[in-house]
Amino acid sequence: MNDPKKQYPVQKSEAEWRAQLDPMQYQVARQAGTERAFTGKYWDHFEKNGLYRCVGCGEALFAPETKFDAGCGWPSYWAPVNSELIERIVDHSHGMVRIEVRCNNCGSHLGHVFPDGPEPTGERFCINSAAIDFAPKP
Repeated sequence: MNDPKKQYPVQKSEAEWRAQLDPMQYQVARQAGTERAFTGKYWDHFEKNGLYRCVGCGEALFAPETKFDAGCGWPSYWAPVNSELIERIVDHSHGMVRIEVRCNNCGSHLGHVFPDGPEPTGERFCINSAAIDFAPKP
């Protein structure tokens, strides 16, 4: 699903991705899949001491301070740790026009961003749990 023309800093073969990721992580992160609402391990996870990292490369993407309960069944954040770490791509799939978000380090599909989030950004990064890992701070 990744743009074959774009070269991400982290490059792996399909065999390496499949060896690293479990089947759901692979389907979401490498094939732009979506887990069912209210089934992912982080939709109702609100630990404050750590960071949400990309499952593909470990890049720190979201801080717990920006996480909020959007009531949608997926982890939601009003901003990434650094906007340069997130790639935005127009997504025309499923008869809709949405903005897909990917890790700008490895190209893993994370979810989508919508303009209905809280202040200060007004954005809602709707992220699949299978695309992230929570890493507690030591």
